[in-house]
Amino acid sequence: MAEYNVIFYPQALSVRVQEGTILLDACAKCNITINNLCGGDGICGRCKMIVKSGKVKGEGTSQLNREEIKAGYVLACQVTVQSDLVVDIPWGTWAKEKLIANEDAQRFSYLSKGSSYAKNYEIKPIVLKLYMELEKPTLANVTSDLQLVCDKVREVLKIPSMQTGLKIIKNISKILRKYDYKVTVTLGLRRQIAEIMNLEGGDTVDKNYMIIVDMGTSTVVAHLVNANNTETMDGKACFNSQGVYGREVTGRIIRAEKVGTDELQRLLVEDINKLIEGLCSNNNINLQDITAVVCAGNTVMTHFLLGLSAEHIRRTPYTPVSLIPPPLRAVEVGIGINPRGLLYALPCISGWVGSDLTAGILATEMHKHDKLCLLVDIGTNGEIILGNKDWLIASSASAGPALEGASVECGVRAESGAIEKVYVEDGEIKFKTIHDKPAIGICGSGIIDIVSVLLDQKIINRSGKFIQGSHEGIFTRNGISHFILVDSKNDRTKKSIYFSEKDLENVIVAKAAIFAAIRILLKRLELSYSEINKIYLGGAFGNYIDIDSAINIGLIPPLPKEKIEFVGNTAIKGAKLTASYQEAFHEIADIHTNTTYYDLMGADDYVEEFRKAMFLPHTDINFWREE
Repeated sequence: MAEYNVIFYPQALSVRVQEGTILLDACAKCNITINNLCGGDGICGRCKMIVKSGKVKGEGTSQLNREEIKAGYVLACQVTVQSDLVVDIPWGTWAKEKLIANEDAQRFSYLSKGSSYAKNYEIKPIVLKLYMELEKPTLANVTSDLQLVCDKVREVLKIPSMQTGLKIIKNISKILRKYDYKVTVTLGLRRQIAEIMNLEGGDTVDKNYMIIVDMGTSTVVAHLVNANNTETMDGKACFNSQGVYGREVTGRIIRAEKVGTDELQRLLVEDINKLIEGLCSNNNINLQDITAVVCAGNTVMTHFLLGLSAEHIRRTPYTPVSLIPPPLRAVEVGIGINPRGLLYALPCISGWVGSDLTAGILATEMHKHDKLCLLVDIGTNGEIILGNKDWLIASSASAGPALEGASVECGVRAESGAIEKVYVEDGEIKFKTIHDKPAIGICGSGIIDIVSVLLDQKIINRSGKFIQGSHEGIFTRNGISHFILVDSKNDRTKKSIYFSEKDLENVIVAKAAIFAAIRILLKRLELSYSEINKIYLGGAFGNYIDIDSAINIGLIPPLPKEKIEFVGNTAIKGAKLTASYQEAFHEIADIHTNTTYYDLMGADDYVEEFRKAMFLPHTDINFWREE
């Protein structure tokens, strides 16, 4: 089969692909992040590109108007490469290159340099280094070299069970004698067994670092941690390159079913490696000194990391391959750290409640509370944990991507220029953008705000319909009412940004799914929301949500503000605890074991509760005011 060269501008990147390759796949091979949402189904229309020269082949699409077709626009997910190509990617199509994305995504890394989460644990990382000056063998004591090392480790660390690999055993005699029996042993915890991962001459204890990763569906975050003192040294973040196959995991699972998991794994591992390399470069650290990578994320992302098939997670009875993978060599999945370094994928709870929530439970310590707590991770798959020290129950609701900016016509990621706050000042509706840049669209926190503001200003009614004549900003296009926030007619340098009745519907569906899930769990346990002592709000934009707006639209129960706490990126926080304290490592395994998953698909009354929540804030306003 013929091969052709495809060049993408303005990135000036090229790739050689076979004839018939989908143009969007060629773009993915260049690691260019695209703002598409539908995963290549031709629905969202956000992968528009201009073919400047060459031939492509594909079906017509309603996502392109006549003027765009004349200008050479194509929908990259719907055309295939038929010759050498030169392609222009418009600014609105490409999300941003990795280095730029890092600056914008950094706000979600929740990095506090020098911070550590000490809690009440003794510092004992899951991979530690121990310097030893061993007693040399004599005729009176002919203990084997391996036994000599193991006995000393047991004596110092009180470790009952140990193992090591053949590579270490082959080199142990040479290293001991070369360095006069003064060596550093690297030990990795594999559940109840400690593995001798490495043996080095001299004292290298101070060179022990770990990478903590939050494998978010939209954003991948990595922190560099000093394993000896749990100090966070640096952090980086980038947009998840898998986004080229859709903004939510179901689309990516479908893609993997068609072409296998290798491509999805490659994209994720490349993102992690780039972040690790950047962290090491910025801090003058050798990759050889990274001894462990600890990853948290939803169950599907964990499967993609390990190269496991996720196809059965989306099909009843929603069975994953593994919920608690054993520690592995990081090199086995392609992560470029010390060749003997370990990869820890934290335990998940179910196919649709991942290790980011297990880590969240650990970080908030809700599993130690006497009183009732609720942890809500707001995202495409809204995950809910309810419980205390006696019991924990988890559930998930398919909220859809509206609250993260997707399935909203002018919705965008949380990047520079995204509208993150909408408010009323002196009777006028105003907004604030990230970094105070010119507005390019609305991100999650701004979406929650605008619905709340439109409701309070009586511009929409409680069913999410615009009240005609209520505001001069309302206009109708193609029979659908819209509210204008930024009008390019008045300033051609700006992009028109609006919020439609269809957008409202998507947001109401998302918030109804999450609230109905909370309501079902409370009902099953014969509890009321007034009995909740603390609500923890997590998720990518949890720290940026306005509590009043969230309550006003019915996203979370109407509790006093002092009972609601933003907990930020608990996936990172919980993973750091697990990495830095062996006690927490065992504790998170217990959390996995002791948390019950409740599947809403089996709840006969879920649809009823969902319908009740399809109003702002709720069908029964009296129920909302006082349960």
